[in-house]
Amino acid sequence: MYRTNTCGELRLSDTGKEVVLAGWVQRTRKMGGMTFVDLRDRYGITQLVFNEADDKTLCDEANRLGREYCIQVKGMVSERESKNPKIATGDIELLAKELNVLSPALTPPFTIEDNTDGGDDIRMKYRYLDLRRTAVRKNMELRHRMTIIIRNFLDSQDFIEVETPLLIGSTPEGARDFVVPSRMNPGQFYALPQSPQTLKQLLMVAGFDRYFQIAKCFRDEDLRADRQPEFTQIDCEMSFVDQDDVINLFEELCRRLFKEIRGVELPKLEQMTWHEAMKRFGSDKPDLRFGMEFVELKAAFAGKGSFSVFDDAAYIGGICVPGCAGYSRKQLDELTDFVKRPQVGAKGLVYIKYNADGTVKSSIDKFYSEAELKEIKAVMGANDGDLVLILSGDNANKTRIQLCSLRLEMGDRLGLRDKNVFKCLWIVDFPLFEWSEEEQRLMATHHPFTMPNPDDVPLLDAHPEQVRAKAYDFVCNGIEVGGGSLRIHDTQLQERMFEVLGFTKERAEAQFGFLMNAFKYGAPPHAGLAFGLDRFVSILAGLDSIRDCIAFPKNNSGRDVMLDAPGELDVKQLEELQIKLDLKA
Repeated sequence: MYRTNTCGELRLSDTGKEVVLAGWVQRTRKMGGMTFVDLRDRYGITQLVFNEADDKTLCDEANRLGREYCIQVKGMVSERESKNPKIATGDIELLAKELNVLSPALTPPFTIEDNTDGGDDIRMKYRYLDLRRTAVRKNMELRHRMTIIIRNFLDSQDFIEVETPLLIGSTPEGARDFVVPSRMNPGQFYALPQSPQTLKQLLMVAGFDRYFQIAKCFRDEDLRADRQPEFTQIDCEMSFVDQDDVINLFEELCRRLFKEIRGVELPKLEQMTWHEAMKRFGSDKPDLRFGMEFVELKAAFAGKGSFSVFDDAAYIGGICVPGCAGYSRKQLDELTDFVKRPQVGAKGLVYIKYNADGTVKSSIDKFYSEAELKEIKAVMGANDGDLVLILSGDNANKTRIQLCSLRLEMGDRLGLRDKNVFKCLWIVDFPLFEWSEEEQRLMATHHPFTMPNPDDVPLLDAHPEQVRAKAYDFVCNGIEVGGGSLRIHDTQLQERMFEVLGFTKERAEAQFGFLMNAFKYGAPPHAGLAFGLDRFVSILAGLDSIRDCIAFPKNNSGRDVMLDAPGELDVKQLEELQIKLDLKA
């Protein structure tokens, strides 16, 4: 056999045993007539000892070992004189008697250590080496553990796991699809699913009652730290349930994950409406780990001074930053530059320092008296030593979103976004529709199958922008981890929804006729939810990017630099697909 034990399991109780280990050489150290080798596998590290006095030939072989050589060693377990409390096997060592090099290795392009010297690009190119690092492997082990907990929990709640197809029809309502040409149907294309949405609804029509799937999904969109072109959802659907049923069940799943993975007891979670979240935090995924809630100041500045920027603004909002009145001019200029960045888009920043000695210093003190600015202090709930930062604009929601970026920036600067603190909540009562500047029309905020709030159905024709959705998002630490909604199960209401979205009857029939037809055969009331598994793992692992909990991720350009994909197709393949490329274009 290649091994009798792993490199992470031997203890003092094994002293005197003859064992065989196999793994990779982490490092070697020659000290006098002895050579020490740290042997690593997935389970841990064991120190090997080669003694020149016992076997010079064997010791010479050990001295020729390079980093990441794959080897097999036979020897006797012995108690270490100089113990290493940093590793689980630190009380023992293996006195080597036989050495077999299973596979030599080139010198790796970066060190296989927790604190590696490899940058992102080189580690992604040699991802199979990066995955040998304990820090990366632990992320994958945590992901595995989470999926086991999720599967066991959902199984205990009578959910059945069903695989849905990856080659489906394109539904351009939403993000861009990845498309796949069909050789047997020239000129026609499959799409890779952005989610199994319509398929899981059909499973409810089929009477499956409770479905789940750890589902691969695909979206052809611009990437960032929490997005990949392919990602994994914990995808679920339930029949004969209302919103509270779904929220309560999946809150219990989240409670179990936090308890078993991080030892954190989640309390009963707050439910906050979308309008309240936008008003208080400028975000539908507010980070509740710290305060600095928005204070609306339009009324407070009315009738005071004469500052045209405020006088003409539709919205004025401020945040109070505790203890930061001592910020220097350089620091304040940095904040002004931050809000003026294109990603934020504000025109400028107003500050008011309420100094510890009771004096007031502001960027607008030539427009307002000290007494007037002290009145703002009371409205803001500020104390001496605090800094108030204010943004204004002619669009309330847009300005709130800008102020949200500033609030998060201050949270980062002050170290208030601790990755070991978890603040979760549900956001409910989303708008059913949102205006798309690109499309110049109303779009479904979530998707076109979301149930409108029954109280708002009369508004669908005249004021669709006022209609609330029976939708809910699970938010943790300012990140949308998952969300779902009650679904429309009535054909007439679904047709009305398509009309509001600007679908012709022909287009609705072409894209979703199969679903509409299914609803005519006794569709139950149903609802669902999907968590982003990658995001959930990254939060519980304390990662900055979901890439570190995906075995083989893409880079920010959507490329797999290890496989060098996407790549060009052979001319013969293109001909079989009847695709002609206009390279000049």
